[in-house]
Amino acid sequence: MASYILLLTLTPEGREKMMRDPGTVHEAQDAIRVPQTYVLGQYAVLGQYDFIYIVEAPDNDAVARFSLELGVTAGVHVVTMPAIPLARFESPRRPDGDVALEELNLTLPGQGVI
Repeated sequence: MASYILLLTLTPEGREKMMRDPGTVHEAQDAIRVPQTYVLGQYAVLGQYDFIYIVEAPDNDAVARFSLELGVTAGVHVVTMPAIPLARFESPRRPDGDVALEELNLTLPGQGVI
């Protein structure tokens, strides 16, 4: 399973929905059914974005579907970013102590090694 950060900004329609029903975003999330995709955390934030979600999904396709459905249902614009645990960058190390990026063997679905 992969982790993703979703940054949500209310659209004008989404703001109207929130004024009528403050639970709109939460209710929309509960109505979405994408297999093996789970919301691990959700936060209202101040600043450029209105909400942040932390989501776990089996692949990019699943989180893209979740993001699309959330955007349409809740009236939000979603920026979705894959989250790579820092531990993946801590080893292996070269003799000089630097991380050899080609040795990390990081892969993205549908792409080669990065």
